Amino acid sequence: MIYTVTLNPSIDYIMHVDEFNEGDLNRANTTYYYPGGKGINVSRVLKRLDVSNTALGFIGGFTGQFIQNFLESEEVQHQFIDTDQNTRINVKLKSNEESEINGPGPSITEEQQQQLLKQVEKLERDDYLVVAGSIPKTIPADFYNKMAKRCGERGAHFIADTSGKALEELVGTPTFLLKPNHHELGELFDTTIDSPLKAITFAKQLVTKGATNVIVSMGGDGAILVNKDHAYYANVPKGEVKNSVGAGDSVVSGFIAGYVQTNSLTEAFANGVACGSATAFSDDLATRDFVEELRKEIKIEDLN
Repeated sequence: MIYTVTLNPSIDYIMHVDEFNEGDLNRANTTYYYPGGKGINVSRVLKRLDVSNTALGFIGGFTGQFIQNFLESEEVQHQFIDTDQNTRINVKLKSNEESEINGPGPSITEEQQQQLLKQVEKLERDDYLVVAGSIPKTIPADFYNKMAKRCGERGAHFIADTSGKALEELVGTPTFLLKPNHHELGELFDTTIDSPLKAITFAKQLVTKGATNVIVSMGGDGAILVNKDHAYYANVPKGEVKNSVGAGDSVVSGFIAGYVQTNSLTEAFANGVACGSATAFSDDLATRDFVEELRKEIKIEDLN
């Protein structure tokens, strides 16, 4: 089974305004409501790729109920822990420019944190646990590290898509996959990642410190996959970028789906890049048909 973790979910309230005027009354012409959070995005895309999974994390209140209802409508399983506090709402304003206002998340108690860790302790050999997104201030920065160690003890695969202090804490801990983008990788090593070669150089450092695989997404410049034996480069398809939300999460979803279905790293990598591109070129998350269409345009090159 595949499990995803979202520590600080949200409802993403997306508003399209033709021309936003600060300080004036503005009227949206189109609005959308989606369950938000990187782990939840991974779960939703996995299900669209016909891969069953279970979403874990913390939710609460009427907003948390909306997320549960939405996921159930898409047949995504969940085992959330109730915080007794309303899940936050994030407003994303799309006009001449894109702006965001993110609501504050709940305070997660020590007892609730332990409940989630106990869920992780029930994982079995060859299960997958995907942690995605930042760690809220009320949770220790090494919380993902604790999860990774529990996965290792049970023979489960640990996958992380995070940044900053949370990513730093995972360096040196055995992981099946780390997926920073080039900005996050550069921040980790206090440098600028401006080429595939440089991405490979620093991704290899993560491999030597415990990561089995590292994917670095570089936007329109493609992506690289590095492990101890290979360094692969993938181009990205051409298309109009409509949506920056969820593209990186979709890379993770596509990679996992491809790997469990084919047991091939290169096929999983190509599927991940196609999936991320499909989300970037869509108003919502990737669909299976669009992923399969874009997959035909992706070439994998072994840079070794």
